[in-house]
Amino acid sequence: MNEGQLVAIPTETVYGLAANALDAQAVAAIFAAKNRPTFNPLIVHVKSLEAVVEYVTDIPDQARRLAQRYWPGPLTLLLSKKPIIPDLVTAGLPMVAVRVPSHPLTLELLQSLDFPLAAPSANPFGYISPTTAQHVVQQLGDKVSYTLDGGKCRVGIESTIVSFDSEVPKVLRLGGLRLEDIEVVIGPVETALHSSSYPLAPGMLKSHYAPRKPLYLYENKELMKIRMEPATGYLFFKKNIDLDGDDNCLYLSENGDLNEAAQNLFGFLRKLDASPVREIRAELLPEIDLGRAINDRLRRAAALE
Repeated sequence: MNEGQLVAIPTETVYGLAANALDAQAVAAIFAAKNRPTFNPLIVHVKSLEAVVEYVTDIPDQARRLAQRYWPGPLTLLLSKKPIIPDLVTAGLPMVAVRVPSHPLTLELLQSLDFPLAAPSANPFGYISPTTAQHVVQQLGDKVSYTLDGGKCRVGIESTIVSFDSEVPKVLRLGGLRLEDIEVVIGPVETALHSSSYPLAPGMLKSHYAPRKPLYLYENKELMKIRMEPATGYLFFKKNIDLDGDDNCLYLSENGDLNEAAQNLFGFLRKLDASPVREIRAELLPEIDLGRAINDRLRRAAALE
């Protein structure tokens, strides 16, 4: 990484495509490998809260309290950047997204480096995020110099992003840290998940996380299975209907555990996308807890450009 090469790293959320965040040429290689538009900013991964001060001008009190409570973990803070962070990392914006990941291998790597890592998800832009090292190899192949295999991601969906540029903090991306957990520490927050051609933070574009095959969403699973078709793949939240033996039916969590559902989401979408089915039908989850973030990913995956 000292030579500006790209390395795929495991985090608790998804696998990231990492490079030296202070090296604009290395960062440019991330965009090229992913075919990612440069107007879409990246997240910078740091080794500790104490290290963040090298890269941002200020850490508001509410941001500091969240970091002290939930770092390392699936929380990203949008803070005012110092000039040391290349403009390419932030898409020319004055704010930089930073977090401390909780995967032990990546934390050990960060501790061994004298620079932070810019690391969006290690997949082609717009496609389903990778949650295993195998996903990375399948999608990026020799575009990555090395893939650090840390097993299956524990959380399975991206980090929650919070900004502090207004009186009430705003959640810009739902993710692995629940709204309820944030509000316990800093009080009420707003959500600003607007789709944008020029997003303030990663994961805000309308169409994202998408399989190659058409994805259709249903509020009611009974509507999904009115006409069960062999050429259709089905993604259900939990197993409370009798569809045993159908290889095209997957259950995010057979007993309805939202944490397990989040962990399985991207892997199951990939499995259905790689199967012979022509389309995928997915059940939306209850709008509570991590169900909100899972539904956010499903809606963006199903969105038309």
